[in-house]
Amino acid sequence: MNESIKKEFILANDVTIPCIGYGTWQTPDGETAVRSVEAAIDSGYRHIDAAAAYENEESVGEGIAKSGIERSELFITSKLWNSERGYQKAKAAFDKTLSDLRLDYLDLYLIHWPASPSQFPDWEEINLETWRAMTELYKEGKVRAIGVSNFTPRHLEALVKTEVVPMVNQIEYHPGCMQEETVSYCRKYGIQIEAWSPLGTGRVLSHPLLLELGKKYGKSAAQICIRWCLQNQVLPLPKSTTPSRIIENIDIFDFEISGSDRELIDCIGDFGKSGLEPDSIDF
Repeated sequence: MNESIKKEFILANDVTIPCIGYGTWQTPDGETAVRSVEAAIDSGYRHIDAAAAYENEESVGEGIAKSGIERSELFITSKLWNSERGYQKAKAAFDKTLSDLRLDYLDLYLIHWPASPSQFPDWEEINLETWRAMTELYKEGKVRAIGVSNFTPRHLEALVKTEVVPMVNQIEYHPGCMQEETVSYCRKYGIQIEAWSPLGTGRVLSHPLLLELGKKYGKSAAQICIRWCLQNQVLPLPKSTTPSRIIENIDIFDFEISGSDRELIDCIGDFGKSGLEPDSIDF
């Protein structure tokens, strides 16, 4: 293992979080999700990233249970869906997620998307009421850390003034989508950035530079993307249901991308973005 990358990050509340998570977005519910989660844990992942909106949490929970790994050795994340924003709804949604995942507590719970001014005139109040529920869950010990997903500085502004500042912001982040303004803002407040779709849902893997660097380092373009995230102190959440790729995506501790090559990746420019913007989504 290359010691320049630690295998854990430490959140603002001193909770440690494994530096790579296994993503479960777009993983089909049922046996595929069960087997994939089992395979990920068997391959060495100890961080599983789930969400109610993925509609596979019962299967993810079954995969976790079948892994045979002690709960204390795993870091499990879930997210509150948009239809469940607000204080009372958020509390009830959390309970359902715990039940579906067959867990007694979560390690991390995130607000999946912010309420935005494009949809709600009282968007800030909605976000604050949702955050109040999250804060209570945290104080009650039902979740070890809380945070948000897809929040930009405008959405974070009110939350960072509250008693408990978000500990994580999970955003789209990959070569061609660096969201520098949001990353800089989060670092100012000690908010750990996580990368959903660190491979651009596969869109960036054909980029000539990433393919060239893969050959240079004896790695795949996917491994270059994941390692690049880590060297930028961003926590990647790669997803695959193919056993060989599940293993490949965590095999990134035996090399280091040089500073000059990282700069080349940083300069790719807009590429491979999903097009999902928190202030224009309609879901």
